[in-house]
Amino acid sequence: MVDWFGSTVVATGRLPLFCFFVAFVAGFLLIRMSVRMIRAGVRWWPGDLRPGGLHIHHVVFGVGLMMVGGVAALVVPDRQGVPIAVAAALFGLGSALVLDEFALILHLRDVYWTEKGRASVDAVFVAVALTGLLLTGLRPFGWGWLHSAGSGGWETGIQAGLLALALVNLAGSVVSLLKGKIWTGLTGVFLPAISIVAAVRLAVPGSPWARWRYPDGSAKLDQAIRRDLRVRRPLIKAKIRVQELIAGRHDLEPPADPGAGRGAGDPSVLSRTG
Repeated sequence: MVDWFGSTVVATGRLPLFCFFVAFVAGFLLIRMSVRMIRAGVRWWPGDLRPGGLHIHHVVFGVGLMMVGGVAALVVPDRQGVPIAVAAALFGLGSALVLDEFALILHLRDVYWTEKGRASVDAVFVAVALTGLLLTGLRPFGWGWLHSAGSGGWETGIQAGLLALALVNLAGSVVSLLKGKIWTGLTGVFLPAISIVAAVRLAVPGSPWARWRYPDGSAKLDQAIRRDLRVRRPLIKAKIRVQELIAGRHDLEPPADPGAGRGAGDPSVLSRTG
């Protein structure tokens, strides 16, 4: 096991990424366990931090850990030793705490246990999936050709053609994301053709692409809705069951929007997020 770790992780320069990944997953699982214990009202478990009545969300600690880990990673000269591993782990732990409250940052409201709070779990799942792909050695499609271009390694038109293919694949990923296909769009960055196939298929109802290109009552919108109900909705229900097993049920009613009728940048709105 030690030999495998040394040859697969350390020797390939992936030690910082490995430490980030492990700390990220562990941090998310630990904070979810903590908030579920608090929600269940377990008496011996420490509750929320509320000095002076102000609820300090764990995203605050996450930002601090990210700052410490990120700055430390910039100043550590050794890219393979223990210091860079510790810095990466701190950054991963902080990232987990921040993304676990991604919905709060997005909505500027404490929607943690509501339906909108699922956005935080989705963000964490996406981060775990992308980091896991990078940890296996996969890189975005065309990464090697771009590196060759930066090193002055282009000598034939074939490489230019491959770069064009990579750009087409990237465009397919962007269109897939606009069509509401998050997982295929992100996976397509690493695995060619997936995003292109997703880009030419119908958009998810309610996605930016559907709002721009599918007028109400159009045949494309009706077809997209039917496909969504037949294929995508059952998959989403299965995903939600897995997420609730790990992160708990998001079943509370959303709180009243304190920013209704005011600009999103109003300081009084920001101050109420805790």
